[in-house]
Amino acid sequence: MVEDWLANAYDGLSRREFLAKAGVAGVGLAGFALAATPVAGKVVSTAADGLSAADGTVLSGGFAVPVYEVRPAAPGTCPVVIVIPEVFGMHEHIRDVTRRFAREGFLAVTFEPYAREGGVLHLPDLEAVRRVADPVPDARVMADLDAVVAWAKQHPSAKPGRIGTTGFCRGGMYTLLYAARSAELKAAVSWYGQLRPALTPGVRTEGPLDVAARIGAPVLGLYGAEDLGIPVADVRELETKMKAAGRTAEFVVYPGAPHAFFADYRPSYRAEAAKDAWGRCIAWFNRYLKG
Repeated sequence: MVEDWLANAYDGLSRREFLAKAGVAGVGLAGFALAATPVAGKVVSTAADGLSAADGTVLSGGFAVPVYEVRPAAPGTCPVVIVIPEVFGMHEHIRDVTRRFAREGFLAVTFEPYAREGGVLHLPDLEAVRRVADPVPDARVMADLDAVVAWAKQHPSAKPGRIGTTGFCRGGMYTLLYAARSAELKAAVSWYGQLRPALTPGVRTEGPLDVAARIGAPVLGLYGAEDLGIPVADVRELETKMKAAGRTAEFVVYPGAPHAFFADYRPSYRAEAAKDAWGRCIAWFNRYLKG
């Protein structure tokens, strides 16, 4: 089974065509993982005007994990949304999405899961990225999330009892696993997170379908019907398991949408599905974090 970066994410373009398309239009690659090259004419850029944005670190297990925090510049406190990156780490698209949440009135924070390995931003292809990312134990990522949540609760601009998390691709899987782990979360939104990942001793012992009954926070799932690596049947199974356990769950499947349909810098982007999903995501967090 193909995981994370699925076969339809390039939507029929070869990597050479992908690079050429970006180069013709002069789209810069700075800040994007080379293995996730942006697509000309589709990259969304969110300005920081009216926002307070800063890079920093959060200590986790004795290691300083890089974080990027953004919030409205106006005084006051905000609910918190923690943005869990794709397998490509905290690159420019994820930072941009973090700014989008801040524009919606949240203190948004993302982090670099692979900083201990030197990051993956510089790596040339998915195979190289996965050689770094795949051996990273889920337990370490969960501990990093614990550290980020603890840090966010102490942030002077945060509403400490109003914390949610969202993630994309592998980050979507981590979102679901963390929602089963943490009682701190009040809401979670998973964007095409893998539901039946391969299990590996010392790295991953369970997937989202295994932990469905332990998920406490209300979960919104956003998936593509044409995702080659996440069958719609798995999406419906998770939704059914959560509801059977008395959990709040809503899973939306977009007809014609492939994996990574929200990634506006890749050919998999589907503007209509992305717009609808973003509206649902914000409404979910408004309801459960602001309401």
